[in-house]
Amino acid sequence: MLRQNDGINDKTRLTKITSERFKLVQDRSVYSCKEFALRFSASGNQKFGNTVLSLSNLQKVDDRPFLVCLVTPTKNYLLLANTTFLKRISHSSQELRVNNIRGSFNGSDIMREFEGIPNNNANIDRLFNIHAGIGFDGNLARLVEATNNISPTGKKFLPSVEQKTQIMLSPVRASVFIKSPDANTLKLELDSKVHEFKNEILLAALIENVNVRGRIIEYLIAGEDERLRDSIVAALKAGTKGIPPFKTENDLGDYSREFDYYRTETDVKTKIMVLDSNPKAYNLDKMLEFLALERSVFMFYFVGVDPTQIANTVLVSIFQESLLRSTILLKHWAGRNSRGVSQFEGRTIGRLIMQPENRIDLVAAKKFLQEIIDL
Repeated sequence: MLRQNDGINDKTRLTKITSERFKLVQDRSVYSCKEFALRFSASGNQKFGNTVLSLSNLQKVDDRPFLVCLVTPTKNYLLLANTTFLKRISHSSQELRVNNIRGSFNGSDIMREFEGIPNNNANIDRLFNIHAGIGFDGNLARLVEATNNISPTGKKFLPSVEQKTQIMLSPVRASVFIKSPDANTLKLELDSKVHEFKNEILLAALIENVNVRGRIIEYLIAGEDERLRDSIVAALKAGTKGIPPFKTENDLGDYSREFDYYRTETDVKTKIMVLDSNPKAYNLDKMLEFLALERSVFMFYFVGVDPTQIANTVLVSIFQESLLRSTILLKHWAGRNSRGVSQFEGRTIGRLIMQPENRIDLVAAKKFLQEIIDL
């Protein structure tokens, strides 16, 4: 519809047309519905430095695509301006901290390209799937660092020669592990938790906030505090309201398990089968630091959830062939003291859940690891 009105060159008129067409609700300069939020701006060309929105107001709509429609004399341009696609907070942001949401961003603060993907209307779904896996909280520390030059708490892992050797041996370790009885034991332990909390997992899957939903299901399966888990279960049975506040540790995996010959970390991920979203994968530095240890094996346990049932569960290596190909490296998104983070393409996870397969291409895995080390 915006394309049909190219050349309208009237922000007020286009705002009225769009708002009536989609029945948008106005909150100051933001027009929104359940599916998306929109802010109109005008400029003589594609470059514009106008103030777009305050960070606190963006926080209200950052759980859905937040679009900036730039009205120019000849064409209307769409930019995705969720927090993942902001370079910094420019205006009145000197006091911006993780616990103090301040400041506004300008049009010039919106990235025009993200990890090689142009920020335009053709890539809105693809880009928002990336953002949904990070969310507002995942972007806040980065924006604080980029805005006020505050030193990050993270530290880039610089492996020694011996550690690099262990890292490069990790695909072979994983290949041997997935064929061992220990891998079967690990999956059975996790499957037993899914079976035990099946009804609660299905209730939690109804929660719209992807980050809250994921944390709850992961804690049901791999959490260590039984009293907290019991509180979560009680809240879910009462209608998902009153869920106790809790914070999961920002570790590499959710479930640690020692075997005679292996030290495993397993990250639990939920895949809502009817949604096409990109789940978070791992912090690249933490991944390298763990794989630099002897006997280390890093696994993913994916739980596929349909509206009325657990579709399937699968335990796969980080180096599983199709999983590795679908790994998205968000290296430019990270702060100065980090190699970045990664995500998985949701469609690949869905296929793996329905057709489990654990083949590892050792050559591709080693090439991938070397690429990460070199960042």
